[in-house]
Amino acid sequence: MTAGEPAPVDDGRDPEGGGGLRAALSGLTTRGRSFLAAGVAAAVCAYALGQSDLLRVGLLLAVLPLVCVAVLYRTRYRVAGSRRLSPSRVPTGAESRVHLRMDNVSRLPTGLLMLQDRVPYVLGPRPRFVLDRVEAGGRREVSYRVRSDLRGRYPLGPLQLRLTDPFGMCELTRSFSAYDTLTVIPQVEPLPAVRLAGEASGYGDGRNRSLALAGEDDVIPRGYRHGDDLRRVHWRSTARYGELMVRREEQPQRARCTVLLDTRRVAYQGAGPDSAFEWAVSGAASVLVHMLERGFSVRLLTDTGNSVPGEGAGGFAGATQETADSAGLMMDTLAVVGHSDEAGLSRSYDVLRGGNEGLLVAFLGDLDGEQAAVAARMRQRGGAAVAFVLDSATWVQGQAGADAGQPDGRAPAQVPVEITARAEDRARPLREAGWTVVTVPPGASLADLWRLAERQRAGSGASPSGGAGGTTGGWS
Repeated sequence: MTAGEPAPVDDGRDPEGGGGLRAALSGLTTRGRSFLAAGVAAAVCAYALGQSDLLRVGLLLAVLPLVCVAVLYRTRYRVAGSRRLSPSRVPTGAESRVHLRMDNVSRLPTGLLMLQDRVPYVLGPRPRFVLDRVEAGGRREVSYRVRSDLRGRYPLGPLQLRLTDPFGMCELTRSFSAYDTLTVIPQVEPLPAVRLAGEASGYGDGRNRSLALAGEDDVIPRGYRHGDDLRRVHWRSTARYGELMVRREEQPQRARCTVLLDTRRVAYQGAGPDSAFEWAVSGAASVLVHMLERGFSVRLLTDTGNSVPGEGAGGFAGATQETADSAGLMMDTLAVVGHSDEAGLSRSYDVLRGGNEGLLVAFLGDLDGEQAAVAARMRQRGGAAVAFVLDSATWVQGQAGADAGQPDGRAPAQVPVEITARAEDRARPLREAGWTVVTVPPGASLADLWRLAERQRAGSGASPSGGAGGTTGGWS
């Protein structure tokens, strides 16, 4: 339910269409069933013993819960509920506040109302609220918080309203039909503004502008707009068209960046928020947002050959008014991305070999010799390419050491991680093809690896096993 679109509760009858008192009788509480059973038993004993006083007591005990059921069933509250998420898209580990509002749209006050909102178990326990009498035309507002350490799209609702009688004999549940969706996106890590090779042909630090046509006679004019430099007025075209015309001298060339995310199930071991796959998803999200902010045309590609729905042929354009919307679409895609059943990277290679993709940033899992050769051929001639290679077996070992902890429950000491020879063997074909290869140890910071790759490109050198990870190869 969203604010401004209230969904009124029905007139007290069963929302599933069951109608009848059978559904109302199923709402008897333990107290109501006990009273009914005691009344029936007292009536039977009174009949057997011939005690009229006991029969009256039994009838009173049996009739009381039935009267409560009938009264509650005939209750015709008309209330409207709405839900608002603030915000509706949050990164993993962050909280979102859910605001609920109940409006009594009838002319009669309500009795005691109990609210319960349905939420997935990963977001926490179901929130419950008790609302006292709501006057005619009155309003009540409550809120609760939800958070998740796992990416995904989680439905919230429908909101349930429980009606109860003053004696607690019966409870009836009414459900609203609408629900909202909370989107939990990957964590985005701010990246430093390093200078990447290949930026010379696009926006950002390497912005380049070229003349529309070569000669003065070939200049393509356009109509004058408020704020244009008067020195760009093209007088010959102005005289020809009878209105002020200016030279369209510069055509911006937008640099392109493709982020490749390896989602193959066979490429990753382990699961959970601290797994290698989740780090790769978070890293891809960070690079996408960073490149959009720098004005690149960005495209997200997976090993299945698929990209973000609604993405243009050249990717999403950055440094525009739609940048936030573009980032939101890609974050929504990464929020629900999971493992694929692909055996290799051939589909993504078929997509990349079709044209110039500009800067290529890849997040790769475990690679065998064949897939390493396929990934090596993805780099376009003259384009820059960097690969973050994750050895998931090392991540599993790091997780096991972290889960062991200290005997007294304190956080474990930092687990030493060495870049294995196997990871270096996987990186060799990419390095020989001109890739900049960064091997990622467990818990590494992408910002540190981003700087490490730039230092390697600049020729400062970095030890393959030192710092946050190993880097081999260079930018080109």
